[in-house]
Amino acid sequence: MADNRHTTEKMLTWEDLSVEGREKLLKERGSIVLGRLLMIAAVIFIFILFLPWRQTIPGKGIVTALRPEDRPQTIQNQIGGRIERWAVREGDEVKRGDTILVISEISQSYFDPELPLRLQEQLDAKRSSEDAALQKMKATEAQINALGSGLHYQLESAQNKVLQSQNVVKIDSADLLATQSLYETSVARLTRYEQGYKDGLFSLTDIETRRLNLQNDRAKVVSAENKLTNSRQALVNASIELDNIKAKYQESLAKAQSDLGSALSTKASAQGDIAKLRNEITNIDIRRGLYVVRAPQDGYIVKTLKAGIGENIKDGESVATLQPKKPLLAAELYVNAIDVPLILDESDTRLQFEGWPSVQFSGWPSVAVGTFAGKVTVIDKVSSQNGQYRLLVRPADPVPEGDEPWPVQLRLGSGVYGRVVLNSVPLWYEIWRQLNGFPPSLEREPKEETLK
Repeated sequence: MADNRHTTEKMLTWEDLSVEGREKLLKERGSIVLGRLLMIAAVIFIFILFLPWRQTIPGKGIVTALRPEDRPQTIQNQIGGRIERWAVREGDEVKRGDTILVISEISQSYFDPELPLRLQEQLDAKRSSEDAALQKMKATEAQINALGSGLHYQLESAQNKVLQSQNVVKIDSADLLATQSLYETSVARLTRYEQGYKDGLFSLTDIETRRLNLQNDRAKVVSAENKLTNSRQALVNASIELDNIKAKYQESLAKAQSDLGSALSTKASAQGDIAKLRNEITNIDIRRGLYVVRAPQDGYIVKTLKAGIGENIKDGESVATLQPKKPLLAAELYVNAIDVPLILDESDTRLQFEGWPSVQFSGWPSVAVGTFAGKVTVIDKVSSQNGQYRLLVRPADPVPEGDEPWPVQLRLGSGVYGRVVLNSVPLWYEIWRQLNGFPPSLEREPKEETLK
């Protein structure tokens, strides 16, 4: 009986339930479904928290050139002049050495069309002056040599005269001594004869003869003294003549050396003028080659900075902007200072260029669409004016599998957005880091030279 009643209760349909029964049943089933949904969501959320998340450092910037010579440059004229003709227009492609601008001379110092010929004539005249100075130097040197030779013979002659005078003085001195000795002997004899005359031994005639002999001897002494005096005077004169010869030689030599120095100075002055004229001639030849402003390398004329014909331009003034033809592109990104220590040389980077549609996933760069691969090449040692640090990112070489090379249509100055790819962490760690404002973590310590 009980089994039949239970079977009867199970056979009740939704229509057999009362309103209260229906509401009670719905509440019970809704709670069960909601609990199951929340449990599934919690499991999915926990599963997502443990998914790998690729940390990145964002940065914005522009497309630039990696090498300085590939960046836009201004073309400058080296000399001032008057614009005569433009050979290019904005947007034209030029080769290295192509004519950009033709100018004419505006300096009065270079108006003469025959100026190089005039300077060449002055140069020839100066060279003649140099040759004349050289000839004068040779003549003066020959004169100095002749003076030396003449002095040698004159000195020998004068010295011989001095020696002769000295010998004469010696001879006359000896003659004087002999004459004085003879005179003294005559005086002694006269004294003896006078004593003998008193004693009656000699006659008066003998005395007078001795006295006459004494007078003659006295005259001989005086003559010998005068002769010795003349010899000594001749010796003095010979010595004076020797000194005069030396003095005249020194005077002539000094004059000749002065003429030699003057000729040498003239030659040096002529050589200086010759060097100056040669320099001016070379400068004029080079200057006339600068009347044509030429392209320094292959590229495109982006903009002309001067306009019109007949306008004067100063030396060193920019006349046009040139963009090199095949620049080695790089992305110039700016990142925050807190992230710089985490960026290493050759760090992988994903780039998004303006004008190229892309879908960027910060945590999963591998599934990003329309982005391009790059490598960090340069990390500035100092911050820029905006307080951020500049990175230069070059194209990845070789291009990773599945990626495309950078677009050839890229132009310098276009915008770029990039992310420097770091290591992989769980999603929960990234959420925790973002909430606390911590920097990304490192996969390895940066190299010492990178941090310097």
